[in-house]
Amino acid sequence: MFSIDMNTIKQVGEFGSEAWCEACAAFGVEILKASDLPRDLSWGFSETYTAPPARLVSDYWPVSGYHFMVHEGLVSGGGTVTDTCLALPGFHVKMRWAFICNQSSTKYGFAGQRQRSSEEAVLKEQMRDYLGFEPDLGAIHDPVWPKPIVAALSVGVEEGAGLHNIAASLQMPSPEFSDLPTTEMGVPEFSLMNESQKEIFLALCNIDKT
Repeated sequence: MFSIDMNTIKQVGEFGSEAWCEACAAFGVEILKASDLPRDLSWGFSETYTAPPARLVSDYWPVSGYHFMVHEGLVSGGGTVTDTCLALPGFHVKMRWAFICNQSSTKYGFAGQRQRSSEEAVLKEQMRDYLGFEPDLGAIHDPVWPKPIVAALSVGVEEGAGLHNIAASLQMPSPEFSDLPTTEMGVPEFSLMNESQKEIFLALCNIDKT
């Protein structure tokens, strides 16, 4: 079973940066390799962040995201999102960078995850009411969470460990959110933004008002 001293984890890059994605993937691989998974288990995890700031991507690394997976007894991963991983049952999310960036640095347990999801639903609803249409912010496609995977990725989560809290600890702040109102969880509060801030946040999400 995987264990780590969370105090040893240092920030490596912004959410969605190549350095951060590579580090998250490496920890995902390490966690799965240290776990007693069924030999016949095939499962993939991928996150793709759309409309990231230009500084986070490049010609040689054009897509912000990462993956890790177990397939045919082998664990692998990296700072890319592969078709092989996407073809596996698992957790595959493709979401606007700005919609989930800031709150991803907040550490929490299972209750915190539910709180975050609730606040993100409110944010999306407030954006919809303002725009007059449902903004396309991305989606999670048919998530599959086998019990051995949940157990592996959530070891120590209530004590501040687990994959999410590792990723949060690796994340450096992004300057786009320094002047935007957010909840204690870090979720942007659209209803508290002034008109200029709303325009800025919509632009960050690459959402056109028309």
